[in-house]
Amino acid sequence: MSEEKPFDTTRKFVRVTELRENGLVEFEFAIGEPELFVELIMAAPAFDEFCAANKVTFIDDKGRLKLGDEDAEWRWSLRDATHQRFK
Repeated sequence: MSEEKPFDTTRKFVRVTELRENGLVEFEFAIGEPELFVELIMAAPAFDEFCAANKVTFIDDKGRLKLGDEDAEWRWSLRDATHQRFK
């Protein structure tokens, strides 16, 4: 029987999703598990301060949870929705 690891709130993750021309940084921020995140946007200096204060680990798209085809409908974010038209 495998033992469950406790949720570690000291582990914090950032994945940058876009660097805007106006100096804003769009990113995903997660605590404990990189698969559960919030989407945020900050000015670059504030983003740098935020990352330093939280001692984040930067991850890229390869750090995303890989889901099977049957779970494809769950593979989206609010950022994805803003670039898609709905009927």
